Amino acid sequence: MAAAAVVMLVFASCVSNKEMTYLQGVDQMYSTPQSIDKDFGLVIQPDDELAISITSKTKELIDEFNNNVVIKSGSSSTSTGSQTAGMMYFYVGKDGTIDFPILGRISVKGRTIYQVASDLENQIRASHIKDAQVTVKIMSFKVTVMGAVKSPGTQEYTGQRLTLLEALGRAGDLNNTAVRKSVLIMREENGVRATYRVDLTDPKSVFESPAYYLQQNDMIYVESNKAEKVKGSTSYTYLTVIGTMVSTVASLAALVVTLTK
Repeated sequence: MAAAAVVMLVFASCVSNKEMTYLQGVDQMYSTPQSIDKDFGLVIQPDDELAISITSKTKELIDEFNNNVVIKSGSSSTSTGSQTAGMMYFYVGKDGTIDFPILGRISVKGRTIYQVASDLENQIRASHIKDAQVTVKIMSFKVTVMGAVKSPGTQEYTGQRLTLLEALGRAGDLNNTAVRKSVLIMREENGVRATYRVDLTDPKSVFESPAYYLQQNDMIYVESNKAEKVKGSTSYTYLTVIGTMVSTVASLAALVVTLTK
């Protein structure tokens, strides 16, 4: 009976190719090129770290912005202002603001880096540097991938665009025991926690998910299939021991029969 149960478990652990293949039918679905309507640009959130640089043909004009003093964040906590070739670093306060040299407190929450750069550029050109050029980068873009992947952990990313598929690829892809039809993405934004489920075998589920383009601090969890869960359980351990005992007893019985002939 125990041996039969082990055999049944082995068959149960076999997963069909249909459950293992990503984006099934995607070649037919997108045989005709389609425009991408989603805006994948990251928006700035509290606790983000921003790198802001100002450049000008006249170096003396940007010296007053590179003042090497402690630069305050909007939450009244402080962080060291580190400048290299006009680069300054800021932590966004809980109220979504930063304290920028000369210009004062500026609201950046919920805005893209391009919007913030454009606003800063306009203000600086209007009052200080006519040819100022401003660039803004989010330096705190990281996501965490857990569960049935080959390399779980937290990933730090310096770009402004990261997709779910890219993050899973950076984690070494899913294990053979992973459930591809129900990948969980957890997200916190604007004080609200949201969860999304994505079926990696279904192109529509993947590309139309609000979680396809990842945001700062997203967490991805890949669940293991039932066979793997059973394999790691106490019941499976007992079942394995019993199966081994039954096999051993059967071998001894066969040996005794052979010797008594």
